[in-house]
Amino acid sequence: MSNVFNSLWKQFKTLFIVHVLMGYIFVVSGLIVCGLMLLCYLTIWPWNKCLYRKIVVRLAYLHWSQFTFLAQWWSGSNATVHLENVDDLQYIGQEHNITMMNHKYDIDWLMAWVLSERLQMLGGTKIYGKSSLKLVPLIGWAWTFTESIFLKREWDKDKEIIKRDLSFLREYPDNYWVTLLLFCEGTRFTEEKLIKSNEIARKKGLKELKHHLLPRTKGFVLSMHGVKEKFSSILDLTIGFRSDGAQPTLMNVICGRPVKAELYVRRIPLSQIPTDNDENCSDWVHKLFQEKDEIYDSFVKEGEYKIGTKREIPKRPHDLITYLCWAVLLLTPLFYYIGAIFINGSLLIKIIFLLIISLATIGVRLMIMVTEIKQGSKYGTRETVNNNSKKID
Repeated sequence: MSNVFNSLWKQFKTLFIVHVLMGYIFVVSGLIVCGLMLLCYLTIWPWNKCLYRKIVVRLAYLHWSQFTFLAQWWSGSNATVHLENVDDLQYIGQEHNITMMNHKYDIDWLMAWVLSERLQMLGGTKIYGKSSLKLVPLIGWAWTFTESIFLKREWDKDKEIIKRDLSFLREYPDNYWVTLLLFCEGTRFTEEKLIKSNEIARKKGLKELKHHLLPRTKGFVLSMHGVKEKFSSILDLTIGFRSDGAQPTLMNVICGRPVKAELYVRRIPLSQIPTDNDENCSDWVHKLFQEKDEIYDSFVKEGEYKIGTKREIPKRPHDLITYLCWAVLLLTPLFYYIGAIFINGSLLIKIIFLLIISLATIGVRLMIMVTEIKQGSKYGTRETVNNNSKKID
């Protein structure tokens, strides 16, 4: 009987109508959260930025936790941590940090969020992202209200943006910890981009990498100057997905197929980074990525991490409870109005309703496409590298 139930449950998770309802919850809750953020920005930000930040951290969690719910509870995906130094666990989630990751998969960011949720850091996460991301409905809007840093990929402009926005993040109150996610490679990994990256490495006399793109160090060096008085550490994550789990895509997670992620975690105090000299700081980043390349290479060869101290950081019920509350709050009136429309509504009303549902479904699919490698940035490919090579370091 249990096998039959499990089979039916798996099929249920793949149903189109279920995905439509989940998309409805995501969109409507996102509009509510972003509307409240806008209200706070207009009424609270001008006179009390500290209070504003305390509020939007909690509001952001109400929406972003839907992603971690999908990963942890809906799909049953897991993120196993391997710590280089097990004593570092006492600091993670208790300080401001810059988190650096490899950027190889569609959902590497999602597993970083899963780890952030388990360590009570999710609401305070920020990103360095391309400026177009802030136009992504709901997610981009929330990133804007929570003070993520959006770059134009024009260094003269970006350095001023980084200086300004980091000055804002330094104002965050303690106990409202900022986790600033930085993909130093500047774009998601592809084999085409790796070829061009290694061409540049050879020209610069740098070691060629197998699994990472050459890090772009200018922004990192400037960021170190901007955060060293407030932030305590860099959290270096090297993520890999095991082959005995589903392919790491957001659509697989939405369909309830579990992915198995392993994260090798190193905490590096900022005091160990040579921020007094820009060239030394740049060399330090290159060395870090050479180490990350060796770490990930061990994962590729073994199919898992056999280094570091393995820790299963338990999931919390908070994202599950939050999602269930949203579902009850939003689906109850929806089902009532659907019933009223199909019982009493005219043909025109029914057609309009179905059109709205169709457009909402397309909108959610477009947002999912943002996470897919095949839809990723062309930054770092053959056609763009000549224009951008002067900005790499």
